[in-house]
Amino acid sequence: MADPQNALAILIGVITFTFALFYWKHLWERRRMPPGPLPLPILGNFLLIYSQGLMPCLTKLAEKFGPVYTLYFGSRPTVVLTGYQAVKEALVELGDAFSNRGTLPIFDHLFHNGGLALSNNETWSQLRHFSLTTLKDFGMGKKSLEEPLQEEAKHLVDHFKTLNGQPAYPNKVLTFATSNVIANIVFGTRYSYDDKKWQRFLQDTHDAFELVSSIWGQLYDIFPRIMHYLPGPHKKIFSLLKPLEEAVKESVRSHQKTLDPACPRDYVDCFLLRMKQEEKNDKTAFTITNLVTTVHDMFLGGSETTSITVNFGFLLLAKHPEIQDKVHREIDQVIGREKEPRADDRNHMPYTNAFLHEIQRYSDVFPMGVVRSTTKHVNFYGYDIPKGTDVLPLLTTVLRDPSHFEKPEEFNINHFMDEDNKFKKNNAFMPFSAGKRACVAESLVRLELFIFFTVILQKFTVKPTVDPKDFDISPIESGFENIPPAHKIRFIERTLES
Repeated sequence: MADPQNALAILIGVITFTFALFYWKHLWERRRMPPGPLPLPILGNFLLIYSQGLMPCLTKLAEKFGPVYTLYFGSRPTVVLTGYQAVKEALVELGDAFSNRGTLPIFDHLFHNGGLALSNNETWSQLRHFSLTTLKDFGMGKKSLEEPLQEEAKHLVDHFKTLNGQPAYPNKVLTFATSNVIANIVFGTRYSYDDKKWQRFLQDTHDAFELVSSIWGQLYDIFPRIMHYLPGPHKKIFSLLKPLEEAVKESVRSHQKTLDPACPRDYVDCFLLRMKQEEKNDKTAFTITNLVTTVHDMFLGGSETTSITVNFGFLLLAKHPEIQDKVHREIDQVIGREKEPRADDRNHMPYTNAFLHEIQRYSDVFPMGVVRSTTKHVNFYGYDIPKGTDVLPLLTTVLRDPSHFEKPEEFNINHFMDEDNKFKKNNAFMPFSAGKRACVAESLVRLELFIFFTVILQKFTVKPTVDPKDFDISPIESGFENIPPAHKIRFIERTLES
């Protein structure tokens, strides 16, 4: 009879050998992929990421392995693209090959792989074309959108006036304002800044994004199958975002009851009408699930991320009074303090335009970009990338590419100003990503930033509560998003002399 200890040792040896065989077979199959740090079984490169921090790790690996390398998030290989040239070649020049959405475990779970943001192939193509057309019909990129943006900016001005120059956190009211812009287009609705229920939804959304960008969110994205069953703060992400989803569903139900086919009021109405047109098409992309997830995603992207950019902008104004003075002077000269700003005014305001671009570059709201996936086998930079491989275009390395920005780590208006003090474009300005999956609301956000900042700076001077030199605006979280710190600032009404 065999010794039980020997039998156990043999069994462990067989299991270990089999495991190692499959592991090395896996690595051998991917030997022609871009280079990268050696992954461990199951863990992948998690220990390296954890020890260095996600964003420092991603940028440091580019220094070692070059602009294209492979990193393992658990057992999932991801090709990371860094720097303007590599990102541009993939997303623009080879856009079709890199046009699918990649793996986003948190949002895949939340949106059930549906909606405009996460769908692929024909579903994505139909939803994107419909969304672009419909949003344009409701004013995106047109002068007709100026009025609702100006109206929302006036509400901000009224709110800041009630503060009487006292220090206040601007982030909550800014999230309200940016969410109202989306609500106006999608629902035909505007929420009062003292609406407690909507305030709760927006705060929950902000808290959820902080968790997504934290180590807990990163752990879920690396080990989704394990973290799904483990307790921890990451569990709150889904419960925090659930109320907003329910609010979207309730609004859709209300729209269904009051829909007038002859007079669509907003995006939801147009989507519902398209659903009726295609109700006999079994493969249609126009379903209630895709409507809810698309609108939900619009709110997450259009309110949370835009408000972060605006918040960073006001913090930067408070930290750099010399820049604020120049923006004030240009506003006074071109628009004055009473006239409502128009989109056309931006063409005559090079310094303000450069300032707004530098806010977006420096705030770097989506440092990682959003993961793509290859639609076919592609040879890139001499490496083989199999079909279905996740690809991460690291936008922070584009917005901070030293070959395109002289002082990438500094807030510097001259990144978008030429020697004649005229606005200059910069090809590496990619806060909205690039190619076919770039943000559909880019023109809306650009106009929104211009209207909000010019209207508010017509009326106020923004000041910190400490010496500007001591005013630290470094992100408190840097993962999926860069989250700005919560600082109180003062909105001082401008006088004729100021």
